[in-house]
Formats: sequence, structure tokens, C-alpha cells
Amino acid sequence: MILSQTTEQFGSDDQSWLGSAHGTDATETIALDTSTFTPATHYPDGYFKSGIPLGRITTGGKYGPYDNAATDGRQALVGFLFAAVKAPTDNTIDPAAAMLTHGKVRESRLPVAVDAAGKTDVAGSIRFV
Repeated sequence: MILSQTTEQFGSDDQSWLGSAHGTDATETIALDTSTFTPATHYPDGYFKSGIPLGRITTGGKYGPYDNAATDGRQALVGFLFAAVKAPTDNTIDPAAAMLTHGKVRESRLPVAVDAAGKTDVAGSIRFV
């Protein structure tokens, strides 16, 4: 039995990018491919930021940050990271996450911008306001 005191910090989640509650009750469970994310951009405080645009990696079916210039499947936007997820210290560990695939998104509040091609990819399921 360990009786020493420990301290654990939890990141705060900024979901101000959500334009409404619509779609938040039907998120998809996914796995993030940690090796495709950039620490300084996507998890500078140790947490993958809520609202990161995501693309599905063709090989393996995991998800990484949307990148229109990618050639591994991430060039197609499919949804947004719904809630912040603790980033592992080892980039070979791929955490589970929730992805929003339908609803309203406040574009100006996203942690990473989405280009016109990405908006076209999700037209009909995501509405940008």
C-alpha cells in the first residue's frame, strides 16, 4: 500500500467551437494515431485539443489531423475531435477518442483552421457558422 500524496493535473476542455448540441449525442468512438500529430500544434499542454479536424488514415483505420496535402487518407476531412484527450508520452500509443461527425461548428473557434476542400468534404453533415 502506498500512502504518499500524489498530485494529478487535468486539462480544461474548450468546446466553444461547438455551434450547438446537435450531434453531440451521436459521436463515434475512434482511435487517434499519435504519431501523425504535431505536439506544439495539436497537444502543447499534454492534451489533444477538442475541435481538431480529423481525417481517417486508410491503412489501419485510425485517425489523424486533417491535412489536405496528405496522401494517407487524412486529406479527406471526416469530423472533429469532440473532447480533449490526454496525449500519451510515447507516440506509439494510440488513445481512444470521440469524433463529432454531424452538427454545427463555429469556424473561428477551431484550434486548427479548415480549408475550403475540407469544408466540401463534410458538406451536408457539418455546418460551419
